[in-house]
Amino acid sequence: MYNNIPSNRNGSHHKGNLIKVRGEGELAIQPDSASVNLGVITENKELLTAQQQNSIEVTKVINALLGLGIPQNQIQTIDYRIESNYDYEQGKQIFRGYKITHLLQVKIDDLSLVGKVVDTAVQNGVNYVSNVQFTAKNKEVFYQQALVLALNNAIEKAKTIAEALNVTLIPTPSLVVEGGNMVQPYFHPSETYLKGISSTQFEPGQIKVTATISAEFHYRTVY
Repeated sequence: MYNNIPSNRNGSHHKGNLIKVRGEGELAIQPDSASVNLGVITENKELLTAQQQNSIEVTKVINALLGLGIPQNQIQTIDYRIESNYDYEQGKQIFRGYKITHLLQVKIDDLSLVGKVVDTAVQNGVNYVSNVQFTAKNKEVFYQQALVLALNNAIEKAKTIAEALNVTLIPTPSLVVEGGNMVQPYFHPSETYLKGISSTQFEPGQIKVTATISAEFHYRTVY
């Protein structure tokens, strides 16, 4: 927050003559990295068997991803669940078996590999893909640029209002409050993939980086 209360020529502050505006800035940038969640879901009546099957499939997936050049530290387990499945017949609950879900998050630096990562994972046991997300590594740098645009936007709004009121605007704001930032990565919807599907295409699109501020400007009445 920036706060500066200007003084007039005799040293008193302009407390009454105030213009309040909201400034907005937005940038559209090209993503340079991606992430995707890959899931292996197995079901079996025996819990130990279901866990063993799931572990074998997940190991195959990880080894296949490593073979594509994805670093080990960019493959991370983000969820592991054991659930009991039931059927309902004539109001009765009948145990069907266990469901094991193991979700991996994979970060990808080379955007040209996103489709290949998904295809390879599916071919090696993944049966659930979600949260394919394209983003930018240096989001803070772009946000700073959007923040400057937001401040300039606020200044232009204040000038327009002052001109309409036929008053003299003091161009340096007396108060600037950062309104927050928003980075809108591009998502692909969650899908269940079948083995055998290949050549999946993902278009990264553009990422929107926005910044907002609230600003107060003082002005002098023209006599």
